[in-house]
Parts: sequence; C-alpha cells; structure tokens
Amino acid sequence: MPPSPSVIILLADGARPDVLGAALQSRQLPALAQLADDGGFHTVTTAFPSVTGPAYTPFLTGQHPGSVGLPGLRWYDRAHSACRWPSYARSYIGPQCRFLDGDLAEDAETMFELADSSIGALSVIRRGLPPSRQIGSGTAFVARTAITHFRGRVSGWLDIDRNIGDRFVQRVRDERPEFAFAAFTGIDKASHAFGHDSPMVHDAMRVVDDVCGRIRADAERAGSWDSTHLWIVSDHGHSPVRAHEDLAGVTASLGFKVVAHPWTVRRGAQIAVAVSGNAMAHIYTGLKSRTQSFWSSLSSEWDCVADMLLSRQSVDVMLLPLSPTSCEVRTSDRGRAVVSWDAARYAYRPVTGDPLGIGERDDMSESDAFDATVGSFYPDSIVQIARISSCSRSGDMILSAAPDWDFRAHYEPIPHVSSHGALHREHMLVPLITNRPTRGPARRTVDVMASACAVLGVTAHKMEGLSFI
Repeated sequence: MPPSPSVIILLADGARPDVLGAALQSRQLPALAQLADDGGFHTVTTAFPSVTGPAYTPFLTGQHPGSVGLPGLRWYDRAHSACRWPSYARSYIGPQCRFLDGDLAEDAETMFELADSSIGALSVIRRGLPPSRQIGSGTAFVARTAITHFRGRVSGWLDIDRNIGDRFVQRVRDERPEFAFAAFTGIDKASHAFGHDSPMVHDAMRVVDDVCGRIRADAERAGSWDSTHLWIVSDHGHSPVRAHEDLAGVTASLGFKVVAHPWTVRRGAQIAVAVSGNAMAHIYTGLKSRTQSFWSSLSSEWDCVADMLLSRQSVDVMLLPLSPTSCEVRTSDRGRAVVSWDAARYAYRPVTGDPLGIGERDDMSESDAFDATVGSFYPDSIVQIARISSCSRSGDMILSAAPDWDFRAHYEPIPHVSSHGALHREHMLVPLITNRPTRGPARRTVDVMASACAVLGVTAHKMEGLSFI
C-alpha cells in the first residue's frame, strides 16, 4: 500500500518573490531550485495586514486575519472582552503572544485540529497542537528568543532557525506526520536590520534550502516522496525605510491623550495607536465606547485627525469603515472611493479621483476582484480592505504607510532599514514554491490551506481560499 499523503509547509518569513526567484535562477539555493523545477514557482498575494503573526492565519486557518479576529500585531480591545485591565491592549511581541490562540475566533479551525497528526515549529498559532508536538516552545527556548530579540542580535535568529530546522527534519523523518508546519524568521530579521537583499538574508534563505533538501532526501529514501507535498511560502514582503514617523507622537501633538505600545496605560486616554510591521496602523477614537464605531457615525471632531494624518508624507492610504459592508478609501492626492461587498460580491466606486488606480468596478466575484487589482500598486486590495474593515477589533482609521516610510520611530531592538505591513505591492506579493505542478491558479495565501485540505481529504467549515490542487 502506498504511503498516505502528507503536507509539509516551510514558511520563509519575510521572503520577497523577486529576491528568492533570483536566488533560484542563479542556483544559489539548489534544493529549492530543484523543487521549483519539478513543481512551480508562483507569486501570490498575502493578507492585510502583511505582518508576521496575523499573516500566518491564511496558512493555518484558511481565513484572512480580520476574519478570525487578528487585525494586527498590535490592537486595542475596545470591547474589554479579550484584554485585561488596565491597558485593554494587545501586542503579540513578548509575553502576550501566548494569548493569540485564545484571540482567534471560536469557530476558526486550524490545520492542527483537522489533520490526524501534526507537528508545528515556531508557529505563533498552535490551537489544536499538543505541547509534545510543538518545536520551539518551553521556558528555556522562550527565554532564548526573548534575549535574542531584545538584544537585537540578528545572527542569533539564524542560529535559532538552524536549531529549529534540525529538530523539525528529525521529527518529520521519525514520525511522518500528516501535516507539518515550520516557520523560519531569519529572513525577516535580517531584512529589517540590513535590507531585503543583504548577504545575511541570503544566509537565512540557505537555512531554508538546507531543510528542504534534507526533508526531500529523507522522503526519497523512505519511498514517500511521491505522496509528499512540500511547499515553501512567505507571509509578507519587505521594502526599504528611509524615515520613521512617530505616529503616536504626531497624534498627541493635536492635544489628545494617546496610548500606544509599549506605554498602554494612561488615565483619560482618548486615542489608541496600534502599529504593526511597522508600515500599518490602527487608530481607535472615543475609547469609552465598547463597540466598533463606524466613520459615518463618529463626531466631526475626528475629521481634523483624519485630515492631519493624511497630510503627513508617511501616510499613503487611509481606510475608514463606514458600515459592516462598506469602507471608504481615502488618500491625500488621489481622491476617495468606497469599497462595498455583499456575500461574495464586491464593488469599487470612486467618489473623487481613483485612489486604488483601477477604475470603477461593480458586481465582482473574489476572482474578479483579484484580477482587477493584481497588476496594480495595491494587489488584491478590494478583498483585503473588506476583510480588515469588517473586523470588529479594527480601528476607526486604518493606515497603510507610503513607500520609504513606517510608523514607529522608537522602541525597536533592531533599527529598521526595511519594513512591511502595508497594502502596497512590495509588501503584499509573496512567493509560493510547490514540488509538483498545480492544477489550478494559485492566487492568495489562503489558497494554501484550502489545497492542504484537498490533499489530506479533510474539510474546514469556513474557508476563504480555493484549492490549487
């Protein structure tokens, strides 16, 4: 009897498709290049916000971050239902990362819950994965990563990747799980510190290549390669940062009392600023309200805040949720438009100008919306705007940074020369390598879990992707 099918996903966190693609063409990454030759190399869109953590949700829940209650790496709990007094604020950097599984929507199903047997390595999403099946957990390991992070020691992250890779390869070989997922963060950390095409980024890519080669060699020796689906993915891209906007400070300059990480406790706070990536941010106003406020119902006093923020060179696009099924897209120089949706149909209607640069569009399916935007500066923006603005945990204003800018000027252990999180092309396009040809188009990262479910013959009750198998 032939071996049962298995799916192995290696997440090369922060890898850009152009940088990875060039390394494959030059055969710097022989194992990944062979994989792409046998199967295929695809460029797909990730989720908004294009940030580590929330952008893992497509691979492991089959849904976009906003759909499962993860609007960003940092967010403010207006409802006071998930986060504790006195800050009511969440940050998945540091100790609060342990709350991420509980913050997921109750009806979100993970691949770890659906597969008969799983292994997860350095995954921030672990729901359904027993501690014995987790690689990269435990007090000693958490302490090691914390020290590495707060010391800003980038080479230490590559050492962690190598350690994770060794343990992951061994357990996949010995246990042959139905589903296995491993995240490698070295590419992202090196990109932040030295740029997305720096020598250390290439060193980090070679770690992933080595793991890929050993997994393949083990499967070929065991006679299980023909039933193994090995996919290499990324959760976001990167782009250079020339200047850092102190978004919290700029907002406070208007005279408001502002809370923002790491200083999230302040009596009488009026605005919360939650930056992710660091090229996107949520702005929460009227913090006494316990429910999401839609822009159309907010006091006119907040117009001055929106106008001031849009006047900043750092701000490219502002999203203003208008209702549960509509969102205004506003820019300083390209006008305003409204994105609306009903079930699986979408519309984009310019009001003044054309901020997304795609012209008026009406009655689109999700595939239509993808095709209408994939060649633009904001690929898959219509569906992504709908998903993030309909999340009850999102801010009243959602900002996407302009190229060359991010929104966090302080408190980063690694000084950022490159950043991510925004809605624009360099952050939203990511690579996907498959070890055999796909039978359908690969468009979005949510398609990865849909395809994994198809391979394994399991069904998730909620799925926002389409299988390419």
